[in-house]
Amino acid sequence: MTSVSLSQLEEARRALDTPLFADLAGDAAVSFEFFPPKTEKMEETLWSAIQTLGPLRPRFVSVTYGAGGSTRERTHHTVARIAGETAIPAAAHLTCVEASKAEIEEIAREYWAAGVRHIVALRGDPPTEGTRFAPHPDGYRNAAELVAGLKAIHPFEISVAAYPECHPEAVSFDSDIANLKAKFDAGATRAITQFFFSPEAYFRFCDKARAAGIEGEIVPGILPVSNVAQTRKFAGLCGAAIPAWMDRLFEGLDDHPAARQLVAATIAAEMCRRLYAGGVRQFHFYTLNRAELSYAICHLLGLRAKADRLENAA
Repeated sequence: MTSVSLSQLEEARRALDTPLFADLAGDAAVSFEFFPPKTEKMEETLWSAIQTLGPLRPRFVSVTYGAGGSTRERTHHTVARIAGETAIPAAAHLTCVEASKAEIEEIAREYWAAGVRHIVALRGDPPTEGTRFAPHPDGYRNAAELVAGLKAIHPFEISVAAYPECHPEAVSFDSDIANLKAKFDAGATRAITQFFFSPEAYFRFCDKARAAGIEGEIVPGILPVSNVAQTRKFAGLCGAAIPAWMDRLFEGLDDHPAARQLVAATIAAEMCRRLYAGGVRQFHFYTLNRAELSYAICHLLGLRAKADRLENAA
């Protein structure tokens, strides 16, 4: 009689399982993050991505904001263009960094006047890498104060940040959860997590948040990785862990960009599918202004392009 090892049994079970992405209901809701372009060519790339992803009917798209207003005008231009030329709800990032309360109020009122009703409110990273955040003498000290300040100006929809693997500056995981609760208590609509590569990290975080009394939506932030070195830099800034197996999967692909894309989409799609199996129905994609990977993953999750959303119904 031939003996069969546990690992062989496990492989046999996998071979007989229903395909991961077979006939999903298409009931996931998605949103996408972009950064403001620096050049005309980059703007063309961004707009191409918006044209590609728009028909997936995102709940919203957000545009990032640099420290100290370094991208303030470009962010405003990009968000205003999306709000003015498409039917996609646009969200503008806004931070506390190097800005007084009066400056933030002015920016918020400009967004409201441009038709923007959604702000992603963040404390923000210090403009000089390696230094600690220091609030403006006349500014907000943290994201919770920023949320409360924005709510006092207009009834914005407000998204805030969450850190499944703990903010790198937090004293403890409990204090980080308490900080998130303060943002919800101040009026936040939802939290969007930093990227992560372990579904278990997200589920554990949500369990801790619910146990602390946080009832608001916690949307997983998904970063499809095609550049491991760049991702490692991002991860170092936000406390995300990159598993060793991911490094190994990208070995030998430096000169094969198309293969990197396929591997990146496979990794991210599998994680999204595991999140979906755990009940997650909202996903936020960090696109890095490229549409292909996020579009492919959304397609695997059962989403299909619908009537074009690039023409503003107004």
